[in-house]
Amino acid sequence: RALINAMEDTGMPYQINEGDGAFYGPKIDVKLRDALDRKWQCATIQCDFTLPERFNLFFVDRDGQRRRPAMIHRVILGALERFIGVLIEHYAGAFPVWLAPVQASILTVTDRNIAHGEKVLSLLKEAGIRAEGDFRNEKLSLKIREAQLQKIPYMLIVGDRESEMEGITPRLRSGENLPLMKPVELIERINEDCKQRR
Repeated sequence: RALINAMEDTGMPYQINEGDGAFYGPKIDVKLRDALDRKWQCATIQCDFTLPERFNLFFVDRDGQRRRPAMIHRVILGALERFIGVLIEHYAGAFPVWLAPVQASILTVTDRNIAHGEKVLSLLKEAGIRAEGDFRNEKLSLKIREAQLQKIPYMLIVGDRESEMEGITPRLRSGENLPLMKPVELIERINEDCKQRR
């Protein structure tokens, strides 16, 4: 009954699966749906009445009586690999900015722009932005294509104009180009994306 009360207190919809509890007691399973509408058990909270008896566990209550405790097993994510797999499927690999392993990639146009690109990369990393630089001697279109395939949220173009103005021209993974801006403006934008969970 305690687990039912806990679920009712959350106000979230739930379903009781009679006889589906584990051998050691009742449990709450949190199941997520993937892109193919399959359900995957992730988080679980379980009451265990077996292990306390098996290990002869007890506590002394306020009346001085020995009592057998109930043990609570809590698994927040379930199998980490399964949880990550469901996340990847849910977002089709295009994680929101706050969750993306790489939030921004600096793409230089020519070798002349590497010094400014490295400076921007350093500023972003100092601000806690997960960024990387692509300073290879390759065409910009190839660098953009590879960053899009990696589903990096922000591609930061650094050419002669950007180097001269000490700025960057952001391109979103959607293909939208933003106007030239200072690195500090981009840092504010990424931080706001993270704060808003975008």
